[in-house]
Amino acid sequence: MNTTARRAAVLSLLAAGLIAGAASPAAAATTYPVKKTSSTDLAMESRAVTLTNQARAANGCAPVRVSGRLTTAARAHSIDMAKYGYFSHTGRDGSTFVTRAQKAGYANPVGENIAWGYRTADETVTGWLNSPGHRANILNCAATTVGVGVARRGDGTPYWTQVFGA
Repeated sequence: MNTTARRAAVLSLLAAGLIAGAASPAAAATTYPVKKTSSTDLAMESRAVTLTNQARAANGCAPVRVSGRLTTAARAHSIDMAKYGYFSHTGRDGSTFVTRAQKAGYANPVGENIAWGYRTADETVTGWLNSPGHRANILNCAATTVGVGVARRGDGTPYWTQVFGA
């Protein structure tokens, strides 16, 4: 089984709640050290936006521009997932991408993609494009802005969040 297939299988199990504790933000009581955002992480965030816009252009959508507010929301969610060892669109506090984006000052969020374990932006965006729901977010031509946040657990495992806005 290739890496992409393994990750898809794990994501399916997580979504189904079959891997105990990993998918449930409420179950995330253990904290993990989180590495400070590095220039490499910033470059990966930028690369994810570039790849997203390439996919959008190839499918007839205008490019999205980076929103600082959506980036703030995306980074905060990635940090929280990395720190508390969970993987979910729902935050530990019950928040959704909508409430997190609005808390960061962005009024009209329209979608969120998350990922973990992918070591590069190219792997991450490819994974999203191979997932129907994530692909739909990337190719939503109504989206005009995006924020991407990468956070790493102390062991180097990256957690990714991509939030779209209109």
